This record gives sequence, C-alpha cells and structure tokens, in this order.
Amino acid sequence: MDLSRRTFLLGASAAVVGTGLPIDRSLAQSMRDMSAYQRMYAPVDDLYPVPGIELSRINPAYLRRVVEYQTAEAPGTIVVDPRSRYLYLVMRDGMAVRYGVGVGRSGFSWSGTAVIKDKQEWPDWYPPKEMFGRQPDLKEQMGELPGGPGMPGGPGNPLGARALYLWQGNKDTLYRIHGTFEPWTIGTNVSSGCIRMINQDVIDLYNHTPVGTKVVVLSSPSGRPKRNQTAALPD
Repeated sequence: MDLSRRTFLLGASAAVVGTGLPIDRSLAQSMRDMSAYQRMYAPVDDLYPVPGIELSRINPAYLRRVVEYQTAEAPGTIVVDPRSRYLYLVMRDGMAVRYGVGVGRSGFSWSGTAVIKDKQEWPDWYPPKEMFGRQPDLKEQMGELPGGPGMPGGPGNPLGARALYLWQGNKDTLYRIHGTFEPWTIGTNVSSGCIRMINQDVIDLYNHTPVGTKVVVLSSPSGRPKRNQTAALPD
C-alpha cells in the first residue's frame, strides 16, 4: 500500500482566473484549497448516495489534509487523538493524513491499542443491550436482522457509509471508527464512545486501511495510550 505524500495530496489546484487584478498569494492559495475541498467533499455515487458536504458548516481545521506528524508508530498505523479531535493515518517521512473526527462525550471516552479485525461498507448497526437500557425507545427503530435486533445499513444508519471494527486479541471492543450523516458534529464530543468521521473521509480511510491495521487511541496528558482497556459503547 502506497502511503507516500503524493497519494494523499489534495489534487491539482484550480488556476486563478477572472479579473486580471493582482491577487494576494495567501488569497490565491485559499481559493485553490477551497476548490480542492469542494472536489474532495463532493457527492459520492455509492451503493447509497452520499450527499456533498456544506463546507460552511464545518470548521476548516477539521477538513482532511496532509500534515507533518512525528510519531514512533509505523506507516499505516492509525492514531486517534480525542483531545484535539483528530485522527492520523501515519505515512512515511514524518507525515500523516489528518482527519477531523467527533469523539466520545463525557463518560464515554476510551483509550488503548487495538487492531482492525473487520471493515464493512454500509454496515448494519446492532446497539448493545446497555444502550437499549439507556434509551428504551431505541428498540422501536430496530428491525430483526440475522445478528439480532438492529438497523440495516443505509442513509438512516448512524454508522454511515463505512465502519472499521476494533478488536483486542479475540475480543470485540465494541469500539468503531465510522461515518456519519451529521458532518456538522465533527470536531465535537458527541458520540457514545466511537470515532465518527465525515462520510467522504471514512471512505478515504477505508480505502487505505487493510484488515490488521494497528489503531492507537490516545488519552493521557503525556500522549501515551493506556493499554488493554475495554471500549465504551458505539453510538
């Protein structure tokens, strides 16, 4: 898998055209970046249509970009920093793809090291019994699926267009990295423990992340992950 910077560049920048007046360099760069982001977050023709993102509703700091990122983790590793609400896909040469994420609200945070044991397109959602206990009316939204009471994949599913399932050894942590149809929640503490991403971003991450990928979720002030903890419940 190619994890070089070239693979993740925003794409060819649009030429600045129009008035013929001098354009400040920073303004020209901003215009090129906006054009690239409009392409990056355009509608996606998938099994179910993924709508384009209204960029004005998202803090631009949480849009996907390639950044410098120093870490001892090997290229291909996913590092999640809930405190800054960023997810990093480590690349070579001290670089990473940085994605904005939504993270667990108070009481639902989790940290540790896990492995992606499964990944699904348009995943079904099976809320755990603890979630039904907290939200009894949730059962009314569920149907009977092969795995039990759940919600089939699709636009109304809170796991969005893709999901990556995190395991520790032979145990499912119940912790997921998944998409969302509420992109305005990116950059906030909103979920029941899982990491949510803009659908266009989780599709990009899914395409660059094989089963077996190591995932490190940070939490302590030192930035060191706490090991071997059980995850909170997914949204």
